[in-house]
Amino acid sequence: MLQLFFAVAFSAIPLTLYVPPMRSLNLFVEAMEEMLRESTLYTGRFYPRLRYACSRLLDCLLCNTR
Repeated sequence: MLQLFFAVAFSAIPLTLYVPPMRSLNLFVEAMEEMLRESTLYTGRFYPRLRYACSRLLDCLLCNTR
């Protein structure tokens, strides 16, 4: 039973290297929130243009098939 415990413990230790420390995770979340805040300015202007361009493209494709 002791051997099984050590086998499981030593095989699980390398997995802890893949989990970032909490302070790094907080910085990552903060950076993602900031990037999301900055990108909302651009998507607000870009989305109507993209929708208009897609509708024009589909209109042209559908008009040519008639």
